[in-house]
Amino acid sequence: MKWRGERESDAVEDRRGMRIGPGGALIGGAGVLLVLLFSVLTGTDPTQVLELLQGASRVDGGASEPGPVGAPADETGKFAAVVLASTEDAWSEIFAERGQEYERPRLVLFTDAVQSACGTAQSAVGPFYCPSDSQVYLDLGFFRELEQRFGAPGDFARAYVIAHEVGHHVQNLLGLSERVSAAQRRFSREQANDLSVRLELQADCFAGVWGERANRERAWLEPGDVEAGLAAAAAIGDDTLQRRAGDAVQPESWTHGSSAMRVKWLRIGLRSGKLEDCDTFGDGPL
Repeated sequence: MKWRGERESDAVEDRRGMRIGPGGALIGGAGVLLVLLFSVLTGTDPTQVLELLQGASRVDGGASEPGPVGAPADETGKFAAVVLASTEDAWSEIFAERGQEYERPRLVLFTDAVQSACGTAQSAVGPFYCPSDSQVYLDLGFFRELEQRFGAPGDFARAYVIAHEVGHHVQNLLGLSERVSAAQRRFSREQANDLSVRLELQADCFAGVWGERANRERAWLEPGDVEAGLAAAAAIGDDTLQRRAGDAVQPESWTHGSSAMRVKWLRIGLRSGKLEDCDTFGDGPL
């Protein structure tokens, strides 16, 4: 991908190096040192200080300390900021064509664990979108895992991950996520899983829509980029993950769709670049 030199989004919040403290509060390295220094000067047990912080964080609802906002200075952070900026441009254009205004999300970078409006999450859950605060959360270490564990290297594979989560933001803005959530509360577990799969596959298709639009405007895709994105989609299909874990393939427990499904819908978005072609809730096969 020819991403260097492109616009970087300023809607990035960098919480890397901060850790989840008691009660869900985020404490950076400097905060830990202050706690230890206070304990030494006053003779207070540092665990008591942390308990006080825990109580305070519960009073304020567990609000987390914000990190620096703006494009990061490191290579991987800058890459994420460029991809986010590209999604902003593409979806602003698409929404304008529909007579709507696109509200851009914020991308929160973190290490190990993070506090969101949807609760505390560990890196193990992977990148995620929280509709309650309209923010995408990403531990950039997932890119390394994507390459080493799942065998899906390449810039476009990484960009697909971000674009997929932004796709969930688009679903949230269009009211699709809420409609699915309401339906899931009425249906059986198996039916709810099916709706989850359809929602995830649509986010894959939306990621493809972004990819087509971005390449149309900037021609930044290089030979092998699309294949890298498709490989990433295939690597994280539910059936592939179940086999990798040594489990039997159980379609009724899927939440994101099979590898073939994910590849199919990402490819549809990449070919058409049209929102209306991403109807995963129709009667056709997934």
